[in-house]
Amino acid sequence: MRQAKTGWKWAMALFSLLLTALIWQQGLQDSFDRPSVAPKISLIQTEMAVSASSSSLIPETIQDVFLGSEPQKKLYQALSKIPSEQIDERQKLLLAVLEESEEEQKLILRQNFKDKNFEKIKNYILDKQKGKEINKFPDFNEIKLDPFLYQISCSNLGFKDEKCINQKYNSYAAIRLLTSQLLPFFASLIGVLILIRYAFIFLRKKNTPWPEMIAPPLSLIDMVLLISGGFVIIGEVVFPALIIPITDLLFNNLSSPLKQSLRVFIGYCSMTIGPLLIIRYQLMGLAPLGINGGWLQWKIKPIKEGLFKSISGWLMIMPLVLLIGWLMNEIIGDQGGSNPLLELVLGSDEFIPLLLLLITTVILAPVFEELVFRGVLLPVLVSKVGKISGVLLSALIFALAHLSVGELPPLFVLGIGLGLMRLSSGRLFPCALMHSLWNGVTFISLLLVA
Repeated sequence: MRQAKTGWKWAMALFSLLLTALIWQQGLQDSFDRPSVAPKISLIQTEMAVSASSSSLIPETIQDVFLGSEPQKKLYQALSKIPSEQIDERQKLLLAVLEESEEEQKLILRQNFKDKNFEKIKNYILDKQKGKEINKFPDFNEIKLDPFLYQISCSNLGFKDEKCINQKYNSYAAIRLLTSQLLPFFASLIGVLILIRYAFIFLRKKNTPWPEMIAPPLSLIDMVLLISGGFVIIGEVVFPALIIPITDLLFNNLSSPLKQSLRVFIGYCSMTIGPLLIIRYQLMGLAPLGINGGWLQWKIKPIKEGLFKSISGWLMIMPLVLLIGWLMNEIIGDQGGSNPLLELVLGSDEFIPLLLLLITTVILAPVFEELVFRGVLLPVLVSKVGKISGVLLSALIFALAHLSVGELPPLFVLGIGLGLMRLSSGRLFPCALMHSLWNGVTFISLLLVA
């Protein structure tokens, strides 16, 4: 009977492993077709730099350091590189406003805009080309344009700065831009210093021994069933395929941002069901007698120590992830395939959709993924193949599970950092906090440029 049960486990593990290979291959291949948010973020940051250049918060003597030289020229170059089939109406109007050649302006403006406010600016540009005198430009409250587009249109049509420039908006843009740039810079700088300190301690052989890794008595076959069968097949394919159509039907009448955020939230919740049930089944008959913290080793207390370790880990991994991301972009270029959540955060300005996305990215994802990858998978791998191989394998599986070629190297490095946190602390709680901190800072950074 036991042999038959073992045979079924092997068969199910092999079948789920083959399916996972196919799903991951297709998912990674499809990621090439998903747009990257990097160009959009870069474009937004360039717009913010143009606004900030008119702000009194940043003196002209240091503007080149923080804003770069000639941000308006860079904005024009970035807009002109957008393919005609991908450029939206706002970008097209902005490009026309910045264009110095009248012939190019006519080509850009040859089609009418659906937005009547954009059409008004188009008519101003064409009237100016014909030599007509434009005596008055609408006040900001008389035309529905965003503050940046209003300023650029007003200034480039020759009106005075007193009318066009919104100092309050420009100062706000300068603060957001500086924060989004200085936060990763200072975090990386502190992280490098901490890494140097730990390297010095390691070389002097004065580092504190890591606690013993406690692993549940599960096999590699159990891990295949958990990751391939539970996380990938049931979590990423079956349950979302069943639940997402129902949510789309129920929330069909809601606004697009709210509908999409609910889709993500409910979809992610459904994704956790399969793996959590499998973990519960696998650990059900394994009583952790005499083991402090149980098999998963959450060990939430002491909270202050866990918080300190998670912040230190986040600071140390920041420069490494940014470095590998930069190197991949320089060597291979932008591979696209950004997480769709990033696009949703950038495109939403409503409180409830953003709150749902925040809960998903900062609470649900870190807790669930750390439970699976560093709570169960890593300890079992370490017990079977050793610490180094266990950390590397768990990090690779963690990165592959996100189904993005472009994000694969940075996620692999992040996975290594989280794995080392699990080994060095002997606890799962700091890993979840570190993961949550990483996602939270990413979320805040997107809000700053959104």
